Amino acid sequence: MNAPIDFNALKSRQQAAWASGDYAVIGTTLQLVGELLAEACDVRCDEQVLDVAAGNGNATLAAARRGCRVTSTDYVASLLEHGAQRARADGLQVSFQTADAEALPFGDAQFDCVLSTFGVMFSPDQARAAAEMARVCKPGGRIGLANWTPDSLVGRMFKVLGRHLPPPAGLQPPSLWGVEGHLKSLFGDSAASLRETTRHFNFRYRSAAHFVDVFRQWYGPVHKAFAALPADQAQVLEHDLIELLNEMNTAGAGSLVVPGAYLEVVITRR
Repeated sequence: MNAPIDFNALKSRQQAAWASGDYAVIGTTLQLVGELLAEACDVRCDEQVLDVAAGNGNATLAAARRGCRVTSTDYVASLLEHGAQRARADGLQVSFQTADAEALPFGDAQFDCVLSTFGVMFSPDQARAAAEMARVCKPGGRIGLANWTPDSLVGRMFKVLGRHLPPPAGLQPPSLWGVEGHLKSLFGDSAASLRETTRHFNFRYRSAAHFVDVFRQWYGPVHKAFAALPADQAQVLEHDLIELLNEMNTAGAGSLVVPGAYLEVVITRR
């Protein structure tokens, strides 16, 4: 029998991983996803909106541009500062607060809409994170999510990483948040309805090697994986990632365009 997962210890390691590199370099390319999610959730001027595991603030900025009163949260303070810089540049009023997605420091039913783009799905205790999002959302409010699917580029990339650095036994893959049935089990009776749409974000880089170089330097989990492996094993990881990217490339030999499938989800709070 596997020992119980120490979620606090795992979360500390994850927090260190996401704080390494600079996720904002990748995150800013994903702004379109936040804009689409804000529209899918039909956010309204003056609504109270919470962005959970906001990273550098894509959903935050999208909601603020639509006149919402936004609170942007993440457990990595440096990422919130990136979001704050972007908000100031656009002249948007946003509140930024360091917070753990599994223990949100807000009252019950405080927000009209709760959002997360490729953020809360990485919480180690998935059931607790979902329960927290539901708790702080008003009855009749919306929970909007953008989650990579298991067969997406990111889902498959994490499988490659897992072959080289296996995750703790019993830990659920983050990409399960991209499966409708799993979301229904997570949110259960708190959801009056769940609407999901499969979308694709196109990763655009010069080549597979360029993608790996960028992610190796800036994307925390990949950065940490390469740092943890000896040189010979790091070379094998690089080869495996490049092989995956070339397999999924739709642009031919002259460039890299890889469609990344994700599930856009709008849950109406019961």
